[in-house]
This record gives sequence, C-alpha cells and structure tokens, in this order.
Amino acid sequence: EVQLQASGGGLVQAGGSLTLSCAASGFTFDDYAIAWFRQAPGKEREAVSFIANSDGTTYYADSAKGRFTIASDNAKNTVALRMNSLKSEDTAVYYCAALRRPVDTSQLLPLWKIWTLYRYWGQGTQVTVSS
Repeated sequence: EVQLQASGGGLVQAGGSLTLSCAASGFTFDDYAIAWFRQAPGKEREAVSFIANSDGTTYYADSAKGRFTIASDNAKNTVALRMNSLKSEDTAVYYCAALRRPVDTSQLLPLWKIWTLYRYWGQGTQVTVSS
C-alpha cells in the first residue's frame, strides 16, 4: 500500500522556522519525485518545492526561493522541507505528493507545479504563522 505521511506542521511566529517531513512507503523511492504543495483557505493549491529522489534535482516556487530548502533521505525514504523566515502568507495546509519521474528529470521543469500530475498524496499538515 502506497503511503505518504506528512508531519511537522505547527504554530510559529513570523520570522521563525519549521521543518516538514514526508515519509514515503509502498513504492520504489528512487523512481519517484516528491513535491510539497500548500493550500490556504479560499485559495488554490500552490506548488512550493520539488525534488527528484534519483538525482537530487530541486525546484522552488518564487515564494520559496531563498527561504525554503528541500532535501531527500533515500535511506529513510523521507523528504524534508526546511522553512525559514516564515511569513504570515505561508500559513496553509502543506501536502506532500509523489509522481513517477521520467528518466530525464529535467523534463519536469515546466510541469512540476501541476498538481494533477501527482499520483499519490499525503494527508496534509497545518502550518500557521502568526504575525
């Protein structure tokens, strides 16, 4: 059974940090790429960051560049999202999602933000940033 388990959310003050974790099971980790999405109340789902577990290729949304860092631990089948300098606008439910990667992961550069391409989803973890 495929499972993605997101954790690490919480309440933090603006300027603070959080690290989210996504634990994956039930599929070959290297064959997939993992992304983090977020959705705030009344807003559309938004891509935050992406990593290809096979070669470490990473992408970031403009809102995350310079503040967030994504990393995978292939030995533990986990992906972490380190979020620094948090802002109130980062408040949302954060989801991790997995898609089966092509051999050439660079093909995903124009596609990684399209949430409908992701086959598996975690349950979400709430991040609340107080100003």
